[in-house]
Amino acid sequence: MIMSYPAVPVLSADVPAVSAPSSDVPAVPAAPCDVLVIGGGLVGLAAAWRAARRGLRTAVVDPAPASTAAASHAAAGMLAPVSEVTYTEEPLLRLGLASLERWPAFAAELSADSGHDLDYRTDGTLEVAFGSDDLAALDELAGFMGRLGLPVERLTGRECRRLEPMLAPAVRGGLLAPGDAWVDPRRVTRALLAALERRGVTMVPARAAGLERSGETVVGVRLAPAGGSPDGRPPSPGEPPGEPSGELSGEPPHGGVILAERVILAAGAWSGAARWLPPEVVPPVRPVKGQIMRLRSPEPILRHCVRGSVHGSYVYLVPRGDGELVLGATQEELGFDTRVTAGGLWELLRDARELVPGVTELELADVVAGLRPGTPDNLPLIGPTVLPGLSLATGHHRGGVLLTPLTTALLMDEAGDHEELAALCSPLRFQEQR
Repeated sequence: MIMSYPAVPVLSADVPAVSAPSSDVPAVPAAPCDVLVIGGGLVGLAAAWRAARRGLRTAVVDPAPASTAAASHAAAGMLAPVSEVTYTEEPLLRLGLASLERWPAFAAELSADSGHDLDYRTDGTLEVAFGSDDLAALDELAGFMGRLGLPVERLTGRECRRLEPMLAPAVRGGLLAPGDAWVDPRRVTRALLAALERRGVTMVPARAAGLERSGETVVGVRLAPAGGSPDGRPPSPGEPPGEPSGELSGEPPHGGVILAERVILAAGAWSGAARWLPPEVVPPVRPVKGQIMRLRSPEPILRHCVRGSVHGSYVYLVPRGDGELVLGATQEELGFDTRVTAGGLWELLRDARELVPGVTELELADVVAGLRPGTPDNLPLIGPTVLPGLSLATGHHRGGVLLTPLTTALLMDEAGDHEELAALCSPLRFQEQR
């Protein structure tokens, strides 16, 4: 079962020379972990699962893992490195293609370990153009994809409608990326929680408040006392504003220390707001808001993931096997603002209706705004920091779901001969500049 640490006022004798915590923060637990993950979103839970599969003693610190505050709760789950390629992000394309190759095995192992279906689908992405300017931009993109050797097929408007009869007659043409896939991130996080429970991973319903160090080496994490914010930062993943930390899952640890051989910070958009980190390792991560709408019909109205441009405005429609249709997504630089706005939803419906007129007849099931963790170069931060014992797994921006298998492989040294990929997303690229 998933356990919470009991409060025990002693430090493990196995790790010497650790500075003692203050008297009002009792120490926990009885023995150090091999891996301690801060953050219970999709990336953090997946990292913990891969560590546990290797037989490592693993714990996750998060007030409410896989909650509605996590970016994965809002994400559409597109695994689409080909159809999402842009002119300035070829390094990100290499990461995405490498991770997409790992998704079939990742999904199969997680489904077997958890007993959950992930709604993992491999029917490809159809990218369509609405107007003449949209079609011209799509033609340029097709040429760029061709120069990169990407597997895409150019289609006329009639050929697009043959694949997807619900498309509007005004659709001028499209591109089919048959290798793209998608998955339901909410199902994935539920599966990860079930798999972690089966493997006895400890879930600690609290916030991190500081690093425990022996010299320069990180040997653990100090927890925030329940009911208080240690540094005034925005709420951690899974922690609703104003909700006391630790009161969401059984008896909480009221502060304390968890010792660990390795600490992984995977707190998504909140990673850059962790003021308890030493300045030299604070990741340059910012929140990027995205608004998402979920509609529902008795049967799926689309077979492919459909992405489209409507007079230069982009929208995507991602079908689920149960009839849900996900519309997204806006990109807004508004800090930690998770308000759902009428304007954002109107833009999504306006553009989706131009491409698939039938969407306005569907039932409105859910609206949500999530926060993507953005970085200055749009590449993730995965791997060791300048502090021994501390690694990062954050900054995935809009590719968190896609990059999860590669992220866990890099963290667990399971990526094989991929030094170039590890270098692309190494946190040291920013920390050495500082």
